[in-house]
Amino acid sequence: MAMTISELARSAGIGVETVRFYQRKGLLFDPRPTRLGGAKGQRHYGPEEARRLHFIRSAQAAGFTLKEIAELLALDRSNDRPRAREMARARIADLEATIATLTRARDSLRKLAKECAGSSEGPCPIIASFD
Repeated sequence: MAMTISELARSAGIGVETVRFYQRKGLLFDPRPTRLGGAKGQRHYGPEEARRLHFIRSAQAAGFTLKEIAELLALDRSNDRPRAREMARARIADLEATIATLTRARDSLRKLAKECAGSSEGPCPIIASFD
């Protein structure tokens, strides 16, 4: 199952430049050019690169930075589960803090929208709150 870089990118729903960016960051390997089923010098990617790319995209969706993803990839090779758990717990704590901040913002805006709907006199409470 050899894929070109464009096929690999398409399989992950990203652009070729994103694949190249991950390669420059050391997250994805850049295979040696071959003559396999295509033009001379064309690079081909296999299931391992597709799996790794999926891992990178999933870890990003969970909010990990590229630096943290590089560490997770290294932990996968060393099977350092305690460090992986520590990183996951830290990420959960960050997400919980973000959720708390967003919940407060949502509740505040709900209150302001209700106040705004209750009166047409004076300044709009929503606009006034941002002054």
